[in-house]
Amino acid sequence: MASSVDPLVVGRVIGDVVDMFVPSVNMSVSYGSKHITNGCDIKPSIAVSAPKISISGHPDELYTLVMVDPDAPSPSEPSLREWIHWIVVDIPGGTNPNRGKEILTYAGPRPPVGIHRFILVLFQQKTPFGHIDHPNSRANFNTRLFAAHLDLGLPVATVYFNSQKEPANRRR
Repeated sequence: MASSVDPLVVGRVIGDVVDMFVPSVNMSVSYGSKHITNGCDIKPSIAVSAPKISISGHPDELYTLVMVDPDAPSPSEPSLREWIHWIVVDIPGGTNPNRGKEILTYAGPRPPVGIHRFILVLFQQKTPFGHIDHPNSRANFNTRLFAAHLDLGLPVATVYFNSQKEPANRRR
């Protein structure tokens, strides 16, 4: 199972956002008919709404999902790393984020320049959370500190995709 983290190492997801981990939960992510595989390209126009996500596991297990962009505002100078796009907690295993509690509403990719990585990280919770304050800003979020603050440990699943600004429609 360790080979499944290889694309995360190559894509610098492990290192830039999370530490090395062994995946233990299956997380399926899709935008419309496009299934997300590590490193695939997704146009911002098809990711305006939250993706469809299914999580394996048992209903008595709870999960936290975060989605971040570590390349904001540009991959060469990520001074706003990480930009947080979505936080959902208390997601029962075997279900999807619609069954959890949204702490920060979904914001689709809007990369201003360059190719950005958008990373969905799933953590298993030890207990239900109840109330959690949402971040004051979407800029400079830190997935590792967030996980440490909530005692989440290492991720149990992670997937990422790339996205870049779409060209404006040109008139002829």
